[in-house]
Amino acid sequence: MGFGRVLGGLALACLLVFSPMSRGKADGRPAVDLARLMDETPAPRLSDYHLFADAHARVPSARVTPYGLATPLFSDYAAKSRYLYLPPGAVARYQGAGLLDLPVGSVLVKTFAYPADFRRPDQDVRLIETRLLIHRQAGWTALTYVWNAEQTEAVLKRAGLREPVSFIDAAGRPRQIDYAVPNVNQCKECHSSNGAITPIGPKARNLAIETPAGGQLQTWAKAGLLTGLPSGPILATPRWDDPAQPVAARARAYLDVNCGHCHSLAGLASNSGLYLTLEEQDIHRLGVGKRPVAAGRGSGDLEVAIDPGRPDKSILAYRMASTEPGVMMPQIGRSVVHDEGLDLIRAYIAQMKPDKP
Repeated sequence: MGFGRVLGGLALACLLVFSPMSRGKADGRPAVDLARLMDETPAPRLSDYHLFADAHARVPSARVTPYGLATPLFSDYAAKSRYLYLPPGAVARYQGAGLLDLPVGSVLVKTFAYPADFRRPDQDVRLIETRLLIHRQAGWTALTYVWNAEQTEAVLKRAGLREPVSFIDAAGRPRQIDYAVPNVNQCKECHSSNGAITPIGPKARNLAIETPAGGQLQTWAKAGLLTGLPSGPILATPRWDDPAQPVAARARAYLDVNCGHCHSLAGLASNSGLYLTLEEQDIHRLGVGKRPVAAGRGSGDLEVAIDPGRPDKSILAYRMASTEPGVMMPQIGRSVVHDEGLDLIRAYIAQMKPDKP
């Protein structure tokens, strides 16, 4: 996953470059077309919103701020660049370790891309799609824009799309992926919380990362983009791929980001009784010794979600290792197995003591 980390580093570099200037138009960068974003009729082209100053969506417009996450969602090894737009005069508000309170008019922008070679992540980068989460008066709206072959424009795509992608991974191996651009309903499924579309990634604890300029949230506060930040330490999500951190902490962070949006009391999988958010403390509801609510091929004839000490007997690892529709987990957002993520979860289960998980 060095590729994603490198692209994350690029985002942070942009943060350092652009944060001091993201407070207005004085730097000469174009202003975002807020009226167009608030229009109930989606713009046919990404460029219609003026979120970026260039045709390749690399230079953010005024008040569009790049950001990074401690642990990102896995999406078929795609690299992602993330941005937050805040309207003029608007400020995000810290409200604890969960999601920031983002005012109406805010936009979360995420571009998915693949370099031709993970070992050279800055070269020959192919943009696939840019997703927008727009906060309007009626709530959040999810829109997806797919990039053209010339990489000069992205157009609105509601029906989803399959896009073959080839690249060389970080180990030098050629890989091919049948990348899936989600349709509108799939966007709603993943982002559903109590029946309403809700952001997933930008929780305060997942944004609480260090940058060369200091804490990311503290940098936002100094730039006038965030208010309410406590003066003391902030609970931070562990980095899933940081070997210096305990396996259990990394695994819980991974499950929280990749599974917790559905497997929570407010998510679509609430009736499963399996809750994988970082806030969950009940080991049974976290899957330890928990039997599925319905037996089926998704269980692989295994008995419990997590069998301490035995990943081969655990439904959680079994479903992560599958790419079969109806069995694989997550069901949306990937077409290949996340080998590194699966290794982490297997290690997490393997280190549990059978009599003391």
